[in-house]
Amino acid sequence: MTKIGLLSDTHGYLDPAVFKHFADVDEIWHAGDFGNIALADEVAAFKPLRGVYGNIDGKDVRIVYPENLRFFCEEVDVWMTHIGGYPDKYNAAVKPEIYINPPNLFISGHSHILKVMFDKKINCLHLNPGAAGKQGWHKTQTLMRFCIDKKNITDLEVIELAKP
Repeated sequence: MTKIGLLSDTHGYLDPAVFKHFADVDEIWHAGDFGNIALADEVAAFKPLRGVYGNIDGKDVRIVYPENLRFFCEEVDVWMTHIGGYPDKYNAAVKPEIYINPPNLFISGHSHILKVMFDKKINCLHLNPGAAGKQGWHKTQTLMRFCIDKKNITDLEVIELAKP
């Protein structure tokens, strides 16, 4: 079993509570808009980090993290991208591939809107952890934690931090 901490849209601010909430995870996944490479490095020094760059990230982040990241975690095919949309409203850049070769788990950020949706058309779980940073129009900073056990995604938790 692999325990995952998921966040997005930190925009250069890493709430110290992230370390407490992710103390027991095996990996941290960041769905883009780190804000700067120092923040990414701080997270990576704490736990193994997988991430993608977001639209506000500069060259320092973009040379380390890709726009799209497709990988397996245990037996789950995961696709993470920053601007991905959500079921029935996927971004044009991902839409053809997601229908031709759907992952089991599709993760995006960007909207600052926390979403957990299952796309029955392609048998895929979509997660957007909302925004963990202070910048943006969201009212509450959010994170997610979940487990991957072979082919199963379990124990999904939404964590609310502070109000920006």
